[in-house]
Amino acid sequence: MAINQLTVFVENKQGALVQITEALANANVDIRALSIADTQEFGILRLIVNNNEAAAEALGDLGYIIKNIDVVGVKIGDAPGKLSKALDVLDKAGINMEYLYAFLTRTERHAYVVVRVADNAAAEKVLTDNGFHIITDADIAKL
Repeated sequence: MAINQLTVFVENKQGALVQITEALANANVDIRALSIADTQEFGILRLIVNNNEAAAEALGDLGYIIKNIDVVGVKIGDAPGKLSKALDVLDKAGINMEYLYAFLTRTERHAYVVVRVADNAAAEKVLTDNGFHIITDADIAKL
């Protein structure tokens, strides 16, 4: 039930993110979540979008290197300590988290986070067993 993340390798130069976001807009792609980490020469842009195929095509046409990675999306209560509880569940199950970031969209009572782990199925099971809702592509389409 993992969701697909696009990972885009971006040269660290002025205008690069504008070019990417314009290309996505022109392809009618909505960004639902994003994260960027940079070094002096390049950045790694991680995206959850409403249409992976259109996004990959639009960015590929511009020469960007794109990788598809399955990640776990989880809905948590939007209150102090709720994220910590989800992370604690993973930790106690021996599941190491590589990174996480939040969705741009939220509801009044919930927040959505993306978690990258080595074993998505194990993370989904332990989170579900502990009362967390795993986000699906259908959930993303509703945001």
